[in-house]
This record gives sequence, structure tokens and C-alpha cells, in this order.
Amino acid sequence: MSAVPATPRPASADAAPDRPAAPDQRFALLLTPPRARGGLRVVPARVAAMCAVELQKLRHDRTELYTRAVQPALWLLIFGETFTRMRVIPTGNVPYIDYLAPGIIAQSAMFIAIFYGIMIIWERDSGVLTKLLVTPTPRAALVTGKAFASGVKAVIQAVVVIAIAAVLGVALTWNPLRLLGVLVVVLLGSAFFACLSMTIAGIVLTRDRLMGIGQAITMPLFFGSNALYPVDVMPGWLRAFSAVNPLSYQVDALRGLLIGTPAHLLTDFAVLALAALLGIAAAASLLGRLAR
Repeated sequence: MSAVPATPRPASADAAPDRPAAPDQRFALLLTPPRARGGLRVVPARVAAMCAVELQKLRHDRTELYTRAVQPALWLLIFGETFTRMRVIPTGNVPYIDYLAPGIIAQSAMFIAIFYGIMIIWERDSGVLTKLLVTPTPRAALVTGKAFASGVKAVIQAVVVIAIAAVLGVALTWNPLRLLGVLVVVLLGSAFFACLSMTIAGIVLTRDRLMGIGQAITMPLFFGSNALYPVDVMPGWLRAFSAVNPLSYQVDALRGLLIGTPAHLLTDFAVLALAALLGIAAAASLLGRLAR
């Protein structure tokens, strides 16, 4: 009898289960880079990364939180308690210390953010800024991350001021939605003032000049707002300045959310959001000038 021819086995059966893949498959990822994410998806991730990097500095040195809590505590303990007893500033049925507390929250947040440009100049001098600018991260994302990192610091400061005010008997609301609104207001206001500081840094280019300009504009912004007294008691020229001062809208929103005084919340939020967007655009346009 003739032998029956063997049935050919599939090629896949001869291959060992642990046989390496073809070279073109093994090195496919090395030869072909992965598909890049679109701009709308990458920008939030870059902003969050920059914000986390900035907050790491605070994690390693917490003394800034303690030292910055001294000034608002003095404002509430000395200025607030004294003027509450004197009753010289008309605040209606609201005790003056209650009226003052939201203004001190806004003031402490502004003081943190207004000198944020010094950190940008330091990064320029140490070479960090140049390395950041050559990455694919958009400049607006770099600025936004730094701005909202200052906002997170300001929120921590606001928590300290609220705790001090509660100890002093200030009638604050504890409504979660209103406290969430306070968080947003503090973030937006701090983002604007941080961007203002970075914009000034892109113009003056040195720490000494920025420090001088920051000190020159801080007090006019504070005293030219409604943080210490109502707009109604201001002279006409100061009332006009208060109308274009973003700090006035921040204080008005905080006062309405925390102690329930009449406020224009929609206008306040709109002005603060627009100011933050304009500040980010201005700071991002001047960021490259620092690295030259």
C-alpha cells in the first residue's frame, strides 16, 4: 500500500508560543511616535501640571503661610475691633468687623499675588524659564498654571482669615454653595493680580523695579476699593477709581456671599473672569521677553 501523505500543519502551529514578534512589529513604537493629543485636551493637563509644580514649593516651605497670617489677624484684631467700637464708618445694621472681614480676605489674597512676578524673574535668572519656554506647553498654559497656583495659596490664606473671623464672632455663612462661590472669587481675583504682576515683570525685567512698582500700586488698589468703607462715602474721583478696580468687585462678591449684604454677584463674577482672561493674555504675550 502506498503511504498516505501527511496533512500539512498550519504555520502558526510550528511557532513557539514565546517566539518574538517580527522586528518591524517590535520597533513600531520606536519608529513611529504615538499620536499627539489635541490642543484642547493637552492645555488643561499642562495647566494642572504647572499648578502642581508651583504648589510643591509651598509644601517644602510652609513658613510663608504662617507669616502671611499675621497681617490679616492684626487688621481684624486691632483695626476691626477698634472701629467697631467707634462706629465712625456707616455700615448699616452690619457690625464693622463683619463688614471688614471680606475686605481683609481680598486684601490678603492680593498681597500674595501682586508680587508673584518676582518668582518669574527668579526663574529667568536661574534658567528655569528658558527650559519651560522650549517645551510644547503653550505660554498661556504656563501663565495660567502659575496664576492659579497663587490662587490656591490665597484660598489657604482665606481659610485662615475666616477661622480668625469666626473666633472673633463674625457672623459668616456656612452654606456650602456660598463657600464654593467664595473659593471661585478668591481664585479669579488672585489669578488676575498674579497675571498683573507677571505682566509688569515682563515690562521692567528686574526684581528691584518690580518690587518698587508692586509696593506703589498695592496701597492705592486696597484703599481705592470698598474693602474698608462703603463706596457711598467716597469722594467722586475715588468712586470713579473704585468702579474700575477689580478688587472692589472681589470684595463686593465676598461680602455678599459671606455675610449676606446686597451684592451684584453676576456682575462681580463676570468682571473678575474677564479680568483674569485679559491678565493671562497680557502676561503670556510678554513671557518670551523675559527669556531674551
